[in-house]
Amino acid sequence: MRLIRGLTNLKHFAQQADGPLAKGCVATIGNFDGVHLGHQTIIDQVHEKALELGVPSVVMVFEPQPREFFQGREAPPRLMPFRQKFESLMASGIDIVLCLRFNERFRSYSGMGFIEDVLIEGLGVRHLVVGDDFRFGCDRAGDFSLLREVGEQRGYTVENTRTVTVYGERVSSTRIRGVLAENRIREAEALLGHAYRIRGRVVYGRQLGRQIGAPTANLLLPHMPALTGVYVVSATLEDGRVLDGVANIGLRPTVDGKQPSLEVHLFDFAGTLYGQRLDVVFRHALRDEVKFDSVDDLKQQIARDFDEAREWIAGHGSLATGH
Repeated sequence: MRLIRGLTNLKHFAQQADGPLAKGCVATIGNFDGVHLGHQTIIDQVHEKALELGVPSVVMVFEPQPREFFQGREAPPRLMPFRQKFESLMASGIDIVLCLRFNERFRSYSGMGFIEDVLIEGLGVRHLVVGDDFRFGCDRAGDFSLLREVGEQRGYTVENTRTVTVYGERVSSTRIRGVLAENRIREAEALLGHAYRIRGRVVYGRQLGRQIGAPTANLLLPHMPALTGVYVVSATLEDGRVLDGVANIGLRPTVDGKQPSLEVHLFDFAGTLYGQRLDVVFRHALRDEVKFDSVDDLKQQIARDFDEAREWIAGHGSLATGH
């Protein structure tokens, strides 16, 4: 699998006679936030047609996501960071992820400019899988009808995405965000088709957890997460071990946190994890994130959180694989 970043690199590969896009491709376009059941069905559609035509499968995504560009901090929270999204798409078997920077220059593309420069000249698209409500180009002037009209003239075909429903409603990233915001974790898992997890690299924090007897592995989050609060979690380390624990995800209001972070305390673990990538699965909500009057109050609440978490794990099963 290959990651292509930006229009310049796309054009570079497009010019290679023996490059990955030499025979064109089958592509789809979207945010793919969460890589949920609906996304997985779209990927299946892309795979089927790519195999039929003997060309690579491509997923086109944007950084930042368009709503983040237009709405800034008011944009919806992300279900996963970009690297995790890329890894999930890689695991799905997609051949190429094309990540285009969504900036002022890109948003000014006309609908026809996007089709000509990106889809035809860049990707050499032979078949496109998009929703019939897909809009693109400056002022969202391009639509499904324009894609099909140009495709008939330029030799590519366009197919509507298949709808996936769970519990009678369409699966979407928006729906999953709403479910997670209400801590309905089991329902989120049903919509995602997998456990809700966040993967990231452990960085140095303020060492407050260590000072109050609850050391944590800290993962900085580039965007506000889809859920906030304190949770029972399991975390997979780079060596494959799985450990149970408790995590706080959010802004850490008691210590005036500004940057979203995920702080994970692993039960029965001694050592350092700096620089490692952790895979953290959210299992059960304990409480909301709260601003305490003092660090001592926070320390007492953390002790209660640990007791409650251990009790929940005892009743629902440990995922720990040992040391």
